Amino acid sequence: MRELQPGLLQSVVDDRFREALRCGALQPIETRMQIIEQDGIRFAVRIATNLQRKDAARAQQEEAGRAHGRPVDPFQPPEPELVVGGLSPTHFCLFNKYNVLDHHLLIVTRDYEDQETLISYEDFAALWRCLAEIDGLGFYNAGTTAGASQPHKHLQLAPLPPPGPDGIRVPIEAAFADIGATGIPGEITRASRLPFRHALTALDPELPPEPAAAETLHLYRAMLDVLGIAAVADGPALRQSQAYNLVMTRRWLLMVPRATERFNGISVNALNFAGLIFVRTPEQLALLEQAGPLAALAGVCSPPAR
Repeated sequence: MRELQPGLLQSVVDDRFREALRCGALQPIETRMQIIEQDGIRFAVRIATNLQRKDAARAQQEEAGRAHGRPVDPFQPPEPELVVGGLSPTHFCLFNKYNVLDHHLLIVTRDYEDQETLISYEDFAALWRCLAEIDGLGFYNAGTTAGASQPHKHLQLAPLPPPGPDGIRVPIEAAFADIGATGIPGEITRASRLPFRHALTALDPELPPEPAAAETLHLYRAMLDVLGIAAVADGPALRQSQAYNLVMTRRWLLMVPRATERFNGISVNALNFAGLIFVRTPEQLALLEQAGPLAALAGVCSPPAR
């Protein structure tokens, strides 16, 4: 596996993405997009037009897991044509094979770690190594209840689009206006317009990757405490006591505790809490329109502590 040199990540991603498309290793999911606006948030909803290849691959993976008596790990070894390169001694990155978003990266531990173990400094350092060169949306599905589809620990990163006329690049940022973007860096707060439990803080986008990773780790652990998510010892590792989603950019960090994985059959993951929603069928789109995206998100979240 080639090790990625500082300053070259974007060009390598561009080159590898073109090649992975050309050789057929990447299998993009075709969608059409619709905007659903609620409480000033313009949710970008993508409706799948063809999921046959992904569903067939998932069925094949599950069948192979049953034959071997254990789940198949697609990251050990990864498909070579999807690998972008090594980020650190502990992490590498590769493309999401069945991508909805172009240049969607998975940031994966080289050695197996479980998706329900707490995010470590090394995890954040690998993510910030990417964020330093790609202004993107980082996210993490902490467990199957939070929408994780693979048990091998992986964070994810998708490039951000240019800001719109209102300066917003991620739809959910429209809900942060009442606290002046996301408040003071390092101060944990919440956005009153979001009708579900969460913790939110601003980040300093000017920090170099290593200090940024250390600061993000500190805030992450503080947010777990605020939301009542405990660290549970599991041998040498620490596991979470409850599933959650984490979404971040260079400028803010959002954490949402989860109670269930689906809302009326619609799978909900971290991207949804950024205002980017994926549905499989027109029927699911109709359910989402009827309920409203915010109600759908609130419906899968942990209720407030009593």
